[in-house]
This record gives sequence, structure tokens and C-alpha cells, in this order.
Amino acid sequence: MQTRNKVFDDLSQLMTNAMGVAQGAKEEAETALKGMVDRWLADRDFVTREEFDAVRAMAQKAREENEALKARLDALETASK
Repeated sequence: MQTRNKVFDDLSQLMTNAMGVAQGAKEEAETALKGMVDRWLADRDFVTREEFDAVRAMAQKAREENEALKARLDALETASK
């Protein structure tokens, strides 16, 4: 009976070790994939969210200034008639 327990103990230990190896392989694969995706994104010259927001704010400000200048020009044209 004790040899049977030893076989189960050995089998249990083998399964535990296999799960540990599988977990380690999963983590390595995730790290490698993340690195590949990061390199791919860097090669595509994508902008960061901060850069995008800054350019969007500049464009909004330019639109507002353009509208103000148009209103001023319209007022000057109306006054000169």
C-alpha cells in the first residue's frame, strides 16, 4: 500500500512541476509577444496619446482664432460699405 502512495506522490510531484514549467513558458511567451508588439508599434511612427491631444488642442485654438478673425474681417467689410 505504501508503494502505491509513493507512485501517487511521484505522479503528483511530476504534474506540479509540469504546471510550473507551463506557467513559466506562458509568462515568457507573453513577454516576448509584448516586446514584438512594442517594436512593431514603434516602427509604425504612431503618435502617443499626449502628442495627439496637444495637436488637437492646437488645431482647436487655430480654428477659434480663424473664426474670430473672420468675424472681425466681416465687421470691417460691413463698416467700409
